[in-house]
Parts: sequence; C-alpha cells; structure tokens
Amino acid sequence: MSFGQIRLGNGPASFGLISRVIHWLMAIGILFMLGLGLSIARMQPGLANLWLYSLHKTIGLTLLMLVILRLIWHRISPPPAPIGAPDWTTYAAKAAHLGLYALMLCIPLSGWIASSATGIDVMILDRWVIPPIAPVSEAWENAGFAVHRALTKALMALVVLHIAGALNRAWLGDGTLRRMITGRSA
Repeated sequence: MSFGQIRLGNGPASFGLISRVIHWLMAIGILFMLGLGLSIARMQPGLANLWLYSLHKTIGLTLLMLVILRLIWHRISPPPAPIGAPDWTTYAAKAAHLGLYALMLCIPLSGWIASSATGIDVMILDRWVIPPIAPVSEAWENAGFAVHRALTKALMALVVLHIAGALNRAWLGDGTLRRMITGRSA
C-alpha cells in the first residue's frame, strides 16, 4: 500500500506511515495524559476544574480506540522484525512492548470502570454519553481507581524504559529509532 512515494503499510524492514502516525499520536497522548492525570489526582473536584476530568476521560477513551486500531492494523500490516540478531535486549524490548500494549488497554478500561461506578455519566467531549461498564458501587469505584493508579505507575516505568531503550539503540546507531521516525533504518 502506498500513496505516491509514501508507503502506508509496513514492509519487511520498514514502518509505514499509518504505523508511525498512530505510534507518535499515542506517544504524545500518553505523555500528555500522564501529566494531566498527575495534576488532577492532586485536585479536589469542583465546578472550576470539572472540564479537566472530562478532558482526561475523552483523551483516555480516544487512546483506547487508537490502541485497538493499532492492534487491528498490525494484524493487517505486520510490523517489521527488530533490527539485528536477537539478544537479551530484543527479548526485553518484546516483553516491554507486550506490557505497554496490556497497559494501554487496561488503564483506560479501569478508568472507565471506576468512572462508571461513580454513577456519573462518562462522556466524550462533554457531548456523547458512553455506556457504563460497571455497576454504581463504591466498592467498584474504589477498586477501579486503585487499579487505574497502580497500572498508571507501571506505565510510567515502562515508558521510561521504552524511551531509554530507543535512545540507547539510537546512540548505538542501529536505525531502530530512525525507522520509527522516517520509516526506514538507513
């Protein structure tokens, strides 16, 4: 699949435009959400800051849809194999990626569960109500938010490891980071 000279799908040794755009949109969204989430966790909910909670939910549900889209896209257009011979770093990166995907699915779901359990509508852009996925229950709410916080801390650690691994590979000059930016390793 290509659009002029731009390859949309992944190749055996390259990331296509669609994979790269989804990756970087999610990276920006996740970093923004980590900052926003840390900020609102310290706030007392009130009318003046209620829009921040709505923004957090809207972006979180959008990221959930993006990760699902990304997983579907990877079935349609599989990502290229890692660069270089497999070693312990290749296996560590694979484990980190699996962890990132699991967290990118579970964190918004746990937030949705916890928010549903409050009995307050979960909305996108303060316009569209998303159906609740948990009963109104203080126990569900407390458990959901506890899981949401714990998983988010795990995500922060994995994001730091992911960035460190990407920068290390860039420093070693193997082309992995370049391939995620430009699509090609050379």
